[in-house]
Amino acid sequence: MADSEYDLLFRELQEIEEKHPELRAADSPTRRVGAAPASQLEKYEHLVPMLSLDNAFDDGELRSWEEKLVRLAGDDVRQSGYTAELKIDGLAVSLTYENGVLVGAATRGNGTVGEIVTNNVRTVRDVPLRLRTTALPGRVEIRGEVYFPFSAFEEVNVARAREGEALLANPRNAAAGSLRQLDPAITAARPLGFFGYAIAAEDPLPLQTQWDVLDALSEWGIPVAPHRKRCRTIDEVCEWSRALEHDLRSSLDFAIDGGAIKVDAFRVQEELGVIRGRVPRWAVARKFAPDIAETELLAIKVNVGRTGALNPYAVLKPVEIGGTTVKLATLHNEDFVRQRDLRIGDRVQVKRAGDVIPQLIAPLTTAPRGKEQWVMPVRCPSCDTPAIREEGEALTYCPNVACPGRQLEGLVHFASRGAMDIRGLSYARIAHLIDSGLVRAASDLYGLKPEQLLEMEGYAEKSAATLVKAIDDSRAQPLSRLLHGLGIRHVGEAAAQLLARHFGDLDLLLAANAAEIAKIRGIGLVIAQGVADFFSDPSAREEIQRFRECGLNFTEPRPETAGTSLAGKAVVVTGTLPTLSRKAATDLIEAHGGRVTSSVSKATSFVVAGEEAGGKRDRARALGVEIVDEAELLRRLESGDS
Repeated sequence: MADSEYDLLFRELQEIEEKHPELRAADSPTRRVGAAPASQLEKYEHLVPMLSLDNAFDDGELRSWEEKLVRLAGDDVRQSGYTAELKIDGLAVSLTYENGVLVGAATRGNGTVGEIVTNNVRTVRDVPLRLRTTALPGRVEIRGEVYFPFSAFEEVNVARAREGEALLANPRNAAAGSLRQLDPAITAARPLGFFGYAIAAEDPLPLQTQWDVLDALSEWGIPVAPHRKRCRTIDEVCEWSRALEHDLRSSLDFAIDGGAIKVDAFRVQEELGVIRGRVPRWAVARKFAPDIAETELLAIKVNVGRTGALNPYAVLKPVEIGGTTVKLATLHNEDFVRQRDLRIGDRVQVKRAGDVIPQLIAPLTTAPRGKEQWVMPVRCPSCDTPAIREEGEALTYCPNVACPGRQLEGLVHFASRGAMDIRGLSYARIAHLIDSGLVRAASDLYGLKPEQLLEMEGYAEKSAATLVKAIDDSRAQPLSRLLHGLGIRHVGEAAAQLLARHFGDLDLLLAANAAEIAKIRGIGLVIAQGVADFFSDPSAREEIQRFRECGLNFTEPRPETAGTSLAGKAVVVTGTLPTLSRKAATDLIEAHGGRVTSSVSKATSFVVAGEEAGGKRDRARALGVEIVDEAELLRRLESGDS
């Protein structure tokens, strides 16, 4: 059907449903465009819990996993065989169908309770609004993964760069963020995909194996990930895993982080059961090593950060890693370069840390070494001010507050989501404003007029008015956001909140000395001195006065107290939680009297750990500090049991 013909029929259907809303079916194509933005995402209890998987990182661990199963269920395990599937790196969701019609969708959440994202999921073209079957009376939940194809992700970022918008960081986060938008129209604009892999039903289905499930999903019109295989032995599983990791993975147009291996027969699955109600014994995730590539180190350059830190970074000969072309990689600091004896021209190993930020690992000692050694500049590459490195510090700094490099990065940080959250003020637009002479300091933003922007390339009337409104709206941000946005050395989001909540008003903070600031629990002398030094600088005082004249908010609202169940408790939050953002978890803990800290010590009461918790969870184990998940945190808040 031609697009024009489809559009005419679609419009006719819209008009009919407007006149006769009682005729609007749950699987109507008009429902794909989404509803009006919701005020919040409601919660949903899954029919059957969505479980996590334990990991196996090599063939030996796969064989050990099989041996444990055989000890529990005998040779039935080997007779059952295995289904091997791609483990899609996206956002797990559950689709609810009643009598074959899509009526709901929810995120995995904590496994038992997720967030309702029905209107957003309706915009995903891979998700059928009606299944191709008449044999499904009652309620059925189909589990699967929403993902962002690499090709579509690149197209979206090209378009965003053209519009001066911030680029999406990586496909996985973009998929999760797209699905959790309050406005389904935003989700609809992003070409997400979906693969199904499991079924939960109120009434028993005539399916005996996991392979039967995948076949049924495919027959019903649910996309199933390619390259699945029914393996008779664990040797075949290992062979499939190796082929996937070393050959197939690089050819895929979507991200995977391994394979999912499941005992095929349901009767054996039931016998093996579930560990602690969370992890099925009959399934394991065969995880792959981080993506690592080799390339040439072409140059080492230095970027000036918002606090004046001189940050070295590697310029690389372009190389493909995990479906992305990598040209630059972080080098952290001067000591990192020296310890690894990095030289221009070296053959080096590069990895994508967490599949997001490229990092240079080390030079290949078996390859010919480069001859040119790098040294940290003694003067700022942006303003030529003599650089300083204080004793005990890992970083070298430019002390010039008026440094152009610091100004650019400082303005980018000031406008960022964690600070003043000025939507539409991208890196490219800030650089353009600086180059045009319209903006030098953050306070200059609040004097911008739409007519000034219209004289610049890349602005139309609507985009100019929208940006000016976003800047105006940011005047109302609380003091904690402003303090974070100022780029005070050592002051991150958490420290900014502690300062704002303690003083409540910027003028009281301005009047305090380092000793008074250091008395705040969680601040310490280093941060206190950094704050005092910043506000003693005449140029910083002048900027504060300009903010005052521009009408920015200098106060912090007192947090509402929801209870005292965590009174006196020091809590660390690490990893990605199922339903709570880091900020939401922090706010909840503090509202119940707790204190969120950034590092684990013997004084830590407990650690809330999510996926990819990493070193903080390991340190907690080593110190014997209690580790809980999000569900247990919420239970303690509700019950008052800390």
